[in-house]
Amino acid sequence: EVQLVESGGGLVQAGGSLRLSCAASGFTIDDYAIAWFRQAPGQEREGVSGISSSDGNTYYAASVKGRFTISGDNAENTVYLQMNSLKPEDTAVYYCAALRARRIDPAYVDYWGKGTLVTVSS
Repeated sequence: EVQLVESGGGLVQAGGSLRLSCAASGFTIDDYAIAWFRQAPGQEREGVSGISSSDGNTYYAASVKGRFTISGDNAENTVYLQMNSLKPEDTAVYYCAALRARRIDPAYVDYWGKGTLVTVSS
């Protein structure tokens, strides 16, 4: 059974940091691109970052570039999202996703995690 389990969300003050984890099972992260999406209340789900473990390519949305870092641990079959200099506008539910298509778009997601809530207070 394919599963993606997120962890690491929580409440943090603006300027703080959090590290999200996405533990994959039922498949190898090398076989998929792994992406993080987020969805704030009343807004559409948007792609934040993605990584292709097989070739090391990464993607960052303009809103998080320079603040977030995505990485993968093939031995742990886990992808991480290090989030620094957090802003109140980063508040959202963060979802991990696996995609065969190398396009960070909800329409191309093969598997979703259930999400983890990140709240950044001002």
